[in-house]
Amino acid sequence: MNKLEQYFPHLSERQREQFSSLYALYGEWNQKINVISRKDITHLYEHHVLHSLAISFALTPRPGTKILDFGTGGGFPGIPLAILWPECDFHLIDGTGKKIMVVKEVARSLGLENVQATQIRGEEEKGKYDFVVSRAVMPLPDLVRIVRKNISSRQQNSIANGIICLKGGDVSNETAPFKKSVEISEISEWIDGEWFKGKHLIYLPI
Repeated sequence: MNKLEQYFPHLSERQREQFSSLYALYGEWNQKINVISRKDITHLYEHHVLHSLAISFALTPRPGTKILDFGTGGGFPGIPLAILWPECDFHLIDGTGKKIMVVKEVARSLGLENVQATQIRGEEEKGKYDFVVSRAVMPLPDLVRIVRKNISSRQQNSIANGIICLKGGDVSNETAPFKKSVEISEISEWIDGEWFKGKHLIYLPI
């Protein structure tokens, strides 16, 4: 939590309480359903929460912005972003029912009224959104092929609607087809720490 408050010093008291509650909630659920690597749960805030919030360095959404978290797993990046942006609407989807159950229970425990969670494959999701976010779900060309249909044509933010995803390692091959429009940022430019080196934020307007 200390590192989180270092980068996000203007959180409200409610947001601080919600972020503080994540460790106990995920710790408890992880005993029942392995949504986060057991050895990684102690690094929840750095490896999952702060990593998810890196998206906020690329986007400051207006109230009412609709965001789809594609392949949310246990709720990342959607849950941390929903805490940070309470005036935005989030739909978290995943094909695994147990993970969506955890997401629903975490959102309910935190009182996140701006979160909807659904067990559905991305190909079947029909809704329209300003942005699709994801964490290393699949190669970018495959993601674009599936979610292009879900990007709204109505623009209401300072950057164009599109995909924002978090990835590590060499992303040159998967971003090559979009080299004229894709923007790649190094998360280590914003957040200190060895773990963030080699982690990228990819923004692709659609």
